[in-house]
Amino acid sequence: MSHSTVPRSETEATQQAEKPAASPRRRRPPPDGAPRRGRRGTLSLRLRYRRDRVLLLMTLPAVALVLVFNYLPILGNVVAFQDYDPYISDNGVVSMLNSPMVGLENFQRIIEDSAFWNALKNTLVLFFLQLVLFFPIPILLALLINSVVRPRVRAVAQAILYLPHFFSWVLVIAVFQQMFGGAGIFSQLLRENGHDGLTVMTNPDTFMFLLTAQSVWKDAGWGIIVFLAALASVSPDLYEAAAMDGAGRWRRMWHVTLPALRPVIALLLVLRVGDALTVGFEQILLQRDAVGPGASEVLDTFVWWNGVRNQDFGYAAAAGLIKGVVSLGLVLAANKVAHLMGEQGVYKK
Repeated sequence: MSHSTVPRSETEATQQAEKPAASPRRRRPPPDGAPRRGRRGTLSLRLRYRRDRVLLLMTLPAVALVLVFNYLPILGNVVAFQDYDPYISDNGVVSMLNSPMVGLENFQRIIEDSAFWNALKNTLVLFFLQLVLFFPIPILLALLINSVVRPRVRAVAQAILYLPHFFSWVLVIAVFQQMFGGAGIFSQLLRENGHDGLTVMTNPDTFMFLLTAQSVWKDAGWGIIVFLAALASVSPDLYEAAAMDGAGRWRRMWHVTLPALRPVIALLLVLRVGDALTVGFEQILLQRDAVGPGASEVLDTFVWWNGVRNQDFGYAAAAGLIKGVVSLGLVLAANKVAHLMGEQGVYKK
């Protein structure tokens, strides 16, 4: 048997060199009626518009409402840099155009105003109280309701907890007044037994806790529905697999239930942090006279009192603009923290 004296690698290289060069692969034209795609396989803007034009038409009314009631009023922030006088003209736009500009004078007044810093302090204290005492309660109640086996008992408990969400703040405060006020049920029972009545509704030292309790009673049911919807998406196979591995009820809740709720918790926490400076205008305004402005003044009531009651529109607009900018920064910061924790937050990276 003869052996080639040419090494195998050189033989293969010669054969590959003698092969004709392969012709470039041609892209087949798309069939008739099929949408043409770009270089990366994406549809062009015109084709995407033709495909989604019905959906775009459906969203036009909502977009128009957002533009008219959310973005168009942003132009009114120019009042914060003016000595705005609404009585120049019956037309508000004409009044804005003819009011004198004062630059940053309104912001300088805010920095030097001790009432503004007191309102900011009360706002932050109330926010932290509601974040610590109010935010976890819907999660705990949702876990408790979800553990109930009987569907009828679960539905009744959910309806009872959700009912106060439909009450107005006037009714909520009236209920608390009839229960915890100076002439309320508990005060009468205490006096009949030789004790002093309650001063919860008029005590400035406990006013923040009162506001938190009212918020829990009114709005905890809404949070329960959100978390129950997230729990409904958890596959029962995960619980069965954890039970087969020997996990008890607490371990199943820690390793299956809470990880399923984590994206929703992160999203609601980001939104709550962004809404930190908005802590219940109507709720506080209705009880402002009972405890005084020192304990009840927050940024929303501060803006209302100076803008509507005192007619100092430029000063109130400057305070509102500061609140909006700070709230936007809080949303972005909280969303960044959510991304660092591996969650999506309000928007993706």
